[in-house]
Amino acid sequence: MNKLRIVLSGYGKMGKEVERIALSRNHTIVAKLDNENDWEQFSETGTKADVVVDFSMPAAALDVFAACFNMGIPLVTGTTGWYKQMDEVIQMVSEKQASFFYAPNFSIGVNLFFSVNRKLAALMNSVGGYDVSITETHHIHKLDAPSGTAIQAANDIIDETDNLTDWILNNHAAGKLPVYSIREGEVTGTHEILWQSAADEITLKHTAKNRSGFALGAVMAAEFIQGKTGVFTMKDMLKL
Repeated sequence: MNKLRIVLSGYGKMGKEVERIALSRNHTIVAKLDNENDWEQFSETGTKADVVVDFSMPAAALDVFAACFNMGIPLVTGTTGWYKQMDEVIQMVSEKQASFFYAPNFSIGVNLFFSVNRKLAALMNSVGGYDVSITETHHIHKLDAPSGTAIQAANDIIDETDNLTDWILNNHAAGKLPVYSIREGEVTGTHEILWQSAADEITLKHTAKNRSGFALGAVMAAEFIQGKTGVFTMKDMLKL
């Protein structure tokens, strides 16, 4: 494994955990960028970097992406809350021949959870008779709701279910999948999918114990995209 020169975009709790994991895998942190001024100074220094790992704020996401693409630095992002602008980002990647890896959740366990969720949804669609809902719980500091992980799980269910066309936040509506968001304490992240019928219920649940799984997946993604161009996700890396 080649030693990478990594830039951290966003140096909060996740950024610090990515730093710890990266150093344990013999990589080097060459910059820690936490605001627009940091980015300006970094671009002026000409510091060589192999990848940017981004866990910043949703409002800053597209500016961070554009900066990386313009500098020709591969980007791995776990920032969520920007997915409605996905087409714009994909267009930027294409125009700049950039390397872009995004994931609503870098945890290996969560991505296995996604895979099981898709299979279960297909089975439930063929059987019928069940209503489905998603509940996600995170710490009070998380700005976006629902979580990117919940949105991914919801969209996968919708893709596999004939009578669902969209999801709805903290409410009910015909043809829409209810997604409930709870913000409390310092909860790292819990996602629960509930299928209910008059006779029984089936629950699929993932609970993160800490941030280390997310950070490890992000560093593995940074290693994975070296020498590649295009848009990549955990499905590409894990071959799910």
